[in-house]
Amino acid sequence: MTRFDARTALIVVDIQNDFAAPAGALAVPGAERVIAAANELIEAARAARAFVVYTQDWHPERTPHFITDGGPWPVHCVAGTSGAELHPDLHLTGGPVVRKGANGEDGYSGFTMRRAVGAEQPTELAALLREREIGRVVVIGLATDYCVQATVLDAVALGFEAVVPERAVAAVNLEPGDGEAALAELAAAGVLIERGGAA
Repeated sequence: MTRFDARTALIVVDIQNDFAAPAGALAVPGAERVIAAANELIEAARAARAFVVYTQDWHPERTPHFITDGGPWPVHCVAGTSGAELHPDLHLTGGPVVRKGANGEDGYSGFTMRRAVGAEQPTELAALLREREIGRVVVIGLATDYCVQATVLDAVALGFEAVVPERAVAAVNLEPGDGEAALAELAAAGVLIERGGAA
């Protein structure tokens, strides 16, 4: 059972139409299950008066992140499009939404954006957590082996205790086993993986 309190934040990563809808540009297998689990956790967090924050890929039409400009990914989550919107079945609390990748950065982590050339820069996520004296984060969403993993590793590097409920994440799995490998790396970094459900 995932525990929430006033010093715990729930970070809901990139549950957007292009990742979570079956016809999305970069649909993640198992996203429907993740939405259901996420909604349960959002309601549990809300009941405990825990802080809930959402992240959202918000890319320009042209970016080195996309295959059309030499990157690894199909065009997805372009700012202002329906694909970039949070999935309509996801429960929203009125909590803040941290948009990432808006200036062509990779946009993987909710905490930092890394340019293909040049330094990384922080998003506002860490500041939002610090001002609420958050010490522990529960990270859920899409996808285990990319944006969830990057967000959690940054959280640990910033000194937050981190928890990942396995039932509330799903992997792209470009290579078989990528999701499980990501969870293993997170566990090795000191993250609590709450087992139960597919990676």
